[in-house]
Amino acid sequence: MRIEGLHHVAIIASDYARSKRFYTEVLGLRVVAEHFRAERDSWKLDLALPDGTQLELFSFPSPPPRVSRPEACGLRHLALRVADIDAAIAHLQTHGVTTEPVRVDEYTGHRFTFFADPDDLPLELYEL
Repeated sequence: MRIEGLHHVAIIASDYARSKRFYTEVLGLRVVAEHFRAERDSWKLDLALPDGTQLELFSFPSPPPRVSRPEACGLRHLALRVADIDAAIAHLQTHGVTTEPVRVDEYTGHRFTFFADPDDLPLELYEL
C-alpha cells in the first residue's frame, strides 16, 4: 500500500451554524459543497484547505460529547500549517479566539500554539 496524502478530516459539531461560521469566516476555509441529509436530520459541509485537503463538518441530533482533556486515547488534535504564526494568532484574536502561549517544538525548532473550535476540539497552528 502507498498512501499519497491526507484526503479529509471529519468533525461533528454540536451547533452546525456556529461551527460553519467558525471554519469558514474565522479560519477562512472554502466551501466545496453543502448538503442537508433529511433522512438523518444532518448537514454535511465539505470545506477545502489551500493544499486541497478537505474538512468535513457534520451535524447530528444530540451527538454525545467527546472526551478530550486530559489526554484521552484516540485522535488528539488537528494541526494546521501556517507561514506566519504571529499573523495567524492576531487574526484569531480579532475574532475573539484565545490561543495558548506560543511554544517551540524541541525536535524541529518550529513554533506552534493551540486553540479550540466552538466544541472545544483542540486545534494547533504549526509554523513552517
